[in-house]
Amino acid sequence: MSDAFAPSDRYRQGMATRRAVLGDNHVDRAQSALTDFDRPFQELITEAAWGHVWARPAWTKRERSIVTIALLAALGQDEEVAMHVRATANTGATPEDISEALLHVAIYAGVPAANHAIKIAKRVLGEMDAGKSA
Repeated sequence: MSDAFAPSDRYRQGMATRRAVLGDNHVDRAQSALTDFDRPFQELITEAAWGHVWARPAWTKRERSIVTIALLAALGQDEEVAMHVRATANTGATPEDISEALLHVAIYAGVPAANHAIKIAKRVLGEMDAGKSA
């Protein structure tokens, strides 16, 4: 963090939520890659996305995970889809949850978007299964 940045309670909550969802290894890699250029953006998403939205009590992390995967798939955000599929190991969303979400994507955002996201999810879930048996 820059010397001028004093972490707020929302930032601290966001970092805790981000670590709970994405895992320490992912967050540590992201933090070690910070530069002065992207630091303000990372501070923003930690406070807003993770400290405000993801930390809200009305939905579980599983529910937020399912919705996030569907939205990212609909928007064609491939790397983010893969990251959030990996995060299901921490959120409790199941492969069945992902499959159901991507069926909704097919109807409401288009078959090509869902088809591509299904390929990504299958690959990532396969990698996760292989990692469990290794």
